Amino acid sequence: MKFDGRMAVVSGAGSGIGRATASLLAARGAAVAAIDIDETAAKETARMISDAGGRGAGYGADVASAKALDAAVSAAIRDLGALEMMFNNAGILDGYFNVDEFDEAAWRRVIDIDLTGVFLACKRGLAEMLPAGRGRIVNMASVAGLGGTGGGAAYVAAKHGVIGLTRQMAVTYAARGLRLNCICPGVIPTGLRTHSQSILGPGVPDMSGRGIAVNDEQIRATVPAGGRGTVDDIAEAVCWLLSDEAAYVNGHALVVDGGWRAK
Repeated sequence: MKFDGRMAVVSGAGSGIGRATASLLAARGAAVAAIDIDETAAKETARMISDAGGRGAGYGADVASAKALDAAVSAAIRDLGALEMMFNNAGILDGYFNVDEFDEAAWRRVIDIDLTGVFLACKRGLAEMLPAGRGRIVNMASVAGLGGTGGGAAYVAAKHGVIGLTRQMAVTYAARGLRLNCICPGVIPTGLRTHSQSILGPGVPDMSGRGIAVNDEQIRATVPAGGRGTVDDIAEAVCWLLSDEAAYVNGHALVVDGGWRAK
């Protein structure tokens, strides 16, 4: 899986899965634009890429804002070259809150970031890729997009939406040279809970102890593999979906969950 001479945009690249994927793409030859709502974190990812001998740049943007996203992607194209790959990874958790526990403002914020943000990023990417007649996009879904567990009402709804949106675009744009897929991680340790709490603000109840896989005992009961995955597990899968080795893979929701959804 080599990406020499190609440019990739990775959102949510300031930490966790986004940072791991941005770093791996760069290590395999891609120029990488790291985008994050936390511009300092995005620039830190870019610095890490540069220190490792790669080519990267960091930009701040809230993916729920078309204007901010357009500015970041346009700057990336100016600085790094033509856009050929996107990993639309930015997202937040909803704290596993059900409909009766979650207010409308928090619902809208989760949907705006996790689903509308994917739509806006894809739309911006398509503006570059369709005229070129080529491009690869991977969207961040979740095992929560494949059933009624794995998140609360807003998160589950958003991730179902990401899978549906990805499949619709895969069917629509395949004949024009594009390939679109999504990734469905299982239990992967990141700072997502803390980041989500911060983004949603003080009006959302504490989510730190909520969920179905928050301790080792629950993990063993939930995941046949008996443990958590790593950010590198997901980064490798995303890179494969973006690579030429996956050229005939289109409209797929790739599950990387240690067998959780196989149960």
